[in-house]
Amino acid sequence: MFDDNNIIFIIALSIGFIAISISAFLHFKCKYKISLFILILGGLLLRLTISSDAYLHPHDEKYHALVAKNMVTHPFTPTLYEKPVHEVDYRNWAANHIWLHKQPVPLWTMALSISIFGTNEFAVRLPSILLSSLGIWVLYQISLFFFNSKNQRTIAWLSAFLFAINGLILELTGGRIATDHYDVFFMIFILIAIYFTIKFVQTEKPIYNIITGFFIGLAVLTKWLPAFIVIALWLILIYDTQKFKFKTIVLNLILLFSVTLIVFLPWQIYIFTAFPTEAAYTSSFNLRHLTEVLDEQTGAIYYYLLRMGTNYGELIYLPLVFLMVYILKNYRDYKKLSLAVWIFIPLIFFSVAKTKMQAYILFIAPALFMITAWFWSSIKDVKMKGFNKYIKYLVLGLVIILPLRYSIERIKPFSDIDRKPIWVSNLKSIDKTGIPEKSVLFNFPYPIEAMFYTDFTAYSLLPSLIELEKFYADEYNVFIHLKDNVPPEILNNSKFKCIKIE
Repeated sequence: MFDDNNIIFIIALSIGFIAISISAFLHFKCKYKISLFILILGGLLLRLTISSDAYLHPHDEKYHALVAKNMVTHPFTPTLYEKPVHEVDYRNWAANHIWLHKQPVPLWTMALSISIFGTNEFAVRLPSILLSSLGIWVLYQISLFFFNSKNQRTIAWLSAFLFAINGLILELTGGRIATDHYDVFFMIFILIAIYFTIKFVQTEKPIYNIITGFFIGLAVLTKWLPAFIVIALWLILIYDTQKFKFKTIVLNLILLFSVTLIVFLPWQIYIFTAFPTEAAYTSSFNLRHLTEVLDEQTGAIYYYLLRMGTNYGELIYLPLVFLMVYILKNYRDYKKLSLAVWIFIPLIFFSVAKTKMQAYILFIAPALFMITAWFWSSIKDVKMKGFNKYIKYLVLGLVIILPLRYSIERIKPFSDIDRKPIWVSNLKSIDKTGIPEKSVLFNFPYPIEAMFYTDFTAYSLLPSLIELEKFYADEYNVFIHLKDNVPPEILNNSKFKCIKIE
């Protein structure tokens, strides 16, 4: 049976999808501005709802949340275990002290949110919710540029719609699956950088080029060098205008690179100076993604092609073929060529890399949504008779229905999921003022979450009595989580405090 939390969850999602349906109705009534506004509201509601799980998700989000919490008080010293009592291995990103496993911008943003809204899941997810919702508007505007035909507003709305309801984006925004907020941030920074590239191309104002470089720099400070895909699009779109002289292009490219370097390079210099051992190892670890399978994340060379059918609808391959055929016939259409570059260069690069995860190429999703909308609009305008007409309508319907179906599958509105686990509620109910300085909790199966919700230093292991005695002698307040594995000599020892959290 569903509890009250699940019922509220289903109602909120239903309202979100109703809002999106109203947006579609208004769009086809040519009420474009209000239609887009309601689409964004509907997308925002979907994101708020899927982000309402009252616990930190285990695949990456809990680590990002804890590091962000610690960075509230020292933003330039990222730590996972704030005050480790065991010797730490800097090579173990899931249990080390100085945490350089990821670049800092999402962590800084989450830390700012935590400082404003408190140490809770909503504060961790709010930046992704807002950025992901902003992406709906940005993609709509970008689509108007890439498609200037009579159907450009329909293509723009449909692109934004596919972005708003995409199940993978929603799950990542809610922190439910691996790489979570990082890939949302990266995708949006790429999208905004392309938006300001377009503004620069249209107006030739250097300020837009500077802003483009700034957001490329933020993207680098999120997921590193794949952010430079924007440079490739910048060059193609600049060339397409035929307005810029060669010297002007070179000077603006130097300006773009300079701003980008000013944004991301200081952090790299800083960490190699302040934390040389950790920084050197992290740098080599990142490069190993290309040549080694790390964290058991592997797949065949066609892994991402297969995942596309799941993440964007099984008919996504039709728009991809449609784009390739169009480019072969219209190779001077540089706008469409830039979309192909946006999609296929990352697809090929990450397909060759040994370590694979589905969200690594999330930043090509906006381009996939645009070519899908373009394909839909093009097929709709083709006049067909007889049986072919029904095939056409079937394809048009499935292009919309399959992503919607996948979105609902990802959101899992009708699954009897415990969205408010008792052990999390118990952790939250612990009086932080009652936890003395130098308190360490052992034998707790969720140590990262424990350190986020409380001021404990927490471990899942249960040390021996001799080791616990040493901690006590060093003036630690030793807490033991009660489970069946606690031996009597520890359970009955008055030096240690046994507590039950689960």
